[in-house]
Amino acid sequence: MTTTRIYMDWNATAPMSAAARDAFLTAFDLTGNGSSVHAEGRRIKTLIEGARRDVAALCDAEPACVTFTSGATEAANMVLTPDFRMGRTPLRIGRLYVSAIEHPAVREGGRFPKDRVHELAVTPAGTIDLDALDRALADHPNGEGLPMVAVMLVNNETGVVQPIAAVAARVKDAGGLLVVDAVQAVGRIPVSIADLGADFVILASHKIGGPKGAGALVARGEVLMPHALIHGGGQEKGHRSGTENPAALAGFGAAARAAKAALDSYAADVTALRSRLEMAMRDAAPDVLIHGVNSPRVANTTFFSLPGLKAETGQIAFDLEGVALSAGSACSSGKVGQSHVLMAMGADPALGALRISIGPTTTVDEIDRTIDVFARIAGRRRLKSAAA
Repeated sequence: MTTTRIYMDWNATAPMSAAARDAFLTAFDLTGNGSSVHAEGRRIKTLIEGARRDVAALCDAEPACVTFTSGATEAANMVLTPDFRMGRTPLRIGRLYVSAIEHPAVREGGRFPKDRVHELAVTPAGTIDLDALDRALADHPNGEGLPMVAVMLVNNETGVVQPIAAVAARVKDAGGLLVVDAVQAVGRIPVSIADLGADFVILASHKIGGPKGAGALVARGEVLMPHALIHGGGQEKGHRSGTENPAALAGFGAAARAAKAALDSYAADVTALRSRLEMAMRDAAPDVLIHGVNSPRVANTTFFSLPGLKAETGQIAFDLEGVALSAGSACSSGKVGQSHVLMAMGADPALGALRISIGPTTTVDEIDRTIDVFARIAGRRRLKSAAA
């Protein structure tokens, strides 16, 4: 008898929602280029602008400040550059400061030379070390240009929420720019670009139940913008050339609209499921380590270690039992290795860590079946340890 597999890897990609799928398929059947002036082109343009409004609303931004990209990685590479314009006036960014727990798309530094990218320490609780940020900004050589700081709102591995308001205050005092990766935050906690104090926010469609291949760079205003990464026909007001993907953007807009509408119920429903999971995990394996548990976290993420169990071994064991989870970021070509997030937090690098991430359609039955699998794997680990 075949048992239905259990999907516990929403932080890697969320299942496409029914609303996003319907919007995607409807737009997929439409003919036309949004840059054309005939009726078919205008219809596509209207669809794209509707999606822009929905995505803007997800982070309380103005639609005119949303630049669509192929995903969050492209958005990061677009905004992480030394070269900006304030209107028509060139503006130089001297150095980029990134927290040690950023997604690889940000840690790589975009278009900054490697010697202009500086890593900021984090605390053992998984939050950026504000003292380290203070020191970096105090030592910033203003003659090179303004400082740029990039800090994610929610860590993709631990689910820990970063103190962005405190970061923003420091960046503004230093006259710098703040870029916030909100990929794992939107749809899970309220996000307002103004309240964050961010100059730019990065979003991805597939993390909120939209199709893959769509993302956005959201700016606080229209005046300050990076030099374009992709040049060509001048789409997206010249900020990102290339014919838009209307089907992906329609799905992105529908997913954004649905995520914002469900935000009030999301936290309570998903937190109850995660609490059930983590309580049972502690009962089955009292030595389980849940990382970031003493910090504010989004409701859907559990990042844990079982001493003596390697990440790769654990991931395979869960997969063979029908549970899909991950060993941290899923954006490293399938590599399973030491978590740079755990290393930055000062955890034992020998620890293997696994991530369970759930969503609003996760069921109690799926949680309970995952708990059963966890208990079996933890039990086999104890037997192996005793035999050794």
